[in-house]
Amino acid sequence: MPLALDPAAQDLLFREARTANTFTDEPVTDEQVRAIYELVKYGPTAMNQSPLRVTLVRSAEARERLVPHMAEGNRAKTATAPLVAILSADNEFHEELPHLFPHFPQAKDAVFGERPVRESSAAMNAGLQAAYFIVGVRAAGLAAGPMSGFDYEGVRKEFLDDDHTPLMIVNIGRPGPDAWYPRSPRLEYEQVVTSA
Repeated sequence: MPLALDPAAQDLLFREARTANTFTDEPVTDEQVRAIYELVKYGPTAMNQSPLRVTLVRSAEARERLVPHMAEGNRAKTATAPLVAILSADNEFHEELPHLFPHFPQAKDAVFGERPVRESSAAMNAGLQAAYFIVGVRAAGLAAGPMSGFDYEGVRKEFLDDDHTPLMIVNIGRPGPDAWYPRSPRLEYEQVVTSA
């Protein structure tokens, strides 16, 4: 067998995993979120920069502030999901590099001294981490509903600051009734992979 991962785990993480659009009211606990993070923090990023930041939207008051920034089709599910996570890129991630990349601590200024360089790198690497986060949610036996349909600037102003760029919003919980849309097609291997 070419994959080392158990087939049931392959199904849980990939083949049977879907983007959920409805959720039960079963809470997502702090322990579950911590376990997800403790797993996915080991996913690679360039120079171990780890720019992803997660803002958990739990309270009714915070939910009321978030929902108006969502696209119309994303409002109801965001209002009712047990947990909502705003995933953002920390454009000042370089401040942590002396700790995270100790064999080249001067990378903080030598490589990432200029804000445009940091923003570009933070977006790409936090995007990688966001994908790990979604797989981590699945590994916890939960469903993730990642969304890009929202007012990015509105969410940034409401929940973040000028040093953080929102990437996506993820509804998290146990799937509810009629949670799934039909699965969309995927590209085949030959359409994606070439050799040089």
